[in-house]
Amino acid sequence: MTSGGTPPSHLGRPDRRLLLLAATMALASACSRDGESDGAGGARSAAEPAGSPATRTRTRQPVGKSPAVPSPSAAPALPRLPAEVAHGPRERKMVALTFHGSGPPELAEAALRAIEKAGGHATVLAVGTWLDQYPAMARRVLDGGHDLGNHTQNHLDISSLDAASARREIEECAARLRALTGSIGSWFRPSAARTATPLVRRLSARAGYPTCLSYDVDSLDHTDPGPRAVVDNVLRAVQPGSVVSMHLGHQGTVAALPRVLDGLRTRGLRAVTMTELLRA
Repeated sequence: MTSGGTPPSHLGRPDRRLLLLAATMALASACSRDGESDGAGGARSAAEPAGSPATRTRTRQPVGKSPAVPSPSAAPALPRLPAEVAHGPRERKMVALTFHGSGPPELAEAALRAIEKAGGHATVLAVGTWLDQYPAMARRVLDGGHDLGNHTQNHLDISSLDAASARREIEECAARLRALTGSIGSWFRPSAARTATPLVRRLSARAGYPTCLSYDVDSLDHTDPGPRAVVDNVLRAVQPGSVVSMHLGHQGTVAALPRVLDGLRTRGLRAVTMTELLRA
């Protein structure tokens, strides 16, 4: 105290250094809270303020759980396609032979060999239960240079299913394909239906298949009409850009394939994958 009883001036007000230190500590604490995990397994960017659109719309994924739908691998270079295609460009001298993937593996192997012997390629839309029973067929298809796609898990009448059941049919088969090959494949064909309903189109797009695959030529081989009828059904209707529906699990299909391929060749048509048929 001074002789007059008045406290010194430096004791009558806060020390500026202490105020500066307190402010610095408060700022550091606030920055630390801003950088904490947002619960989705990652820190919020310092440039992204709390409550920003990016923060509000971020999807929270429980730690340790994978997404319900496997993300598709990079798709091949294709033009923008409609929600469903039944044929390719008519000016191209190509035809896509597309196969329902099911049945005994020896018949599938025989069909693939016949196509490969003729210098062609095909597209196999696999049923998930077939892949469960014969998982090696997935790699066999791809190793032969063919396309592999999704034809639902159990081959039910997908058009008659409710949304949840139809979604499971698509996504479970996609998961099988992903587990076996690393990709869900580029194509989805609805089961027990020539065309997809609007609901099935939406569900397949969400699962990673923006384009459903229909066809413009039906071989009717699944009715086992005999090899001659299968050949006639295909060659009578086929034209450049056609997508032909066939099935792997039928002996008549295997017997018909050499004549189908010969008939295409005499017309100047090549058997190619859907990817090649539709590539820009």
